[in-house]
Amino acid sequence: MRILVIDGQGGGIGRSLVELLVKNFPDAEVGATGTNSIATETMLKGGPSFAATGENAILFNAAEADVIIGPAGIIMANALHGEISPAIAMAVSSSKAKVVLIPMNHCRAYIAGVEEKKVAEYLQDAVDIIRKIAEK
Repeated sequence: MRILVIDGQGGGIGRSLVELLVKNFPDAEVGATGTNSIATETMLKGGPSFAATGENAILFNAAEADVIIGPAGIIMANALHGEISPAIAMAVSSSKAKVVLIPMNHCRAYIAGVEEKKVAEYLQDAVDIIRKIAEK
């Protein structure tokens, strides 16, 4: 299974996701793609199989992934303070991959029905969702 983590800004959410995914899915190829070099550098500390930076890297890898995971803003053009281009949002939302989104209120999107949790709890929920995907 090929899991692609997408993050921007400082890459902290992405790093936490990479660490959890590498630990929970040792046979998976976990890739880290950042919208900027700082995000990618931070995610590298989580031990991904590969890492890449920028719009083209995200577009290419989104087409190759089985699962894409990141903050909810990765499907919204201009989210993450403008770091998610319309092309990135389109690539993620039109990919054949399963997409797992972490609800983050600073993406200007509020998801009705989602209970308020700590980020660590959302990340564990995401790992559990990917585990169900992997079992199918």
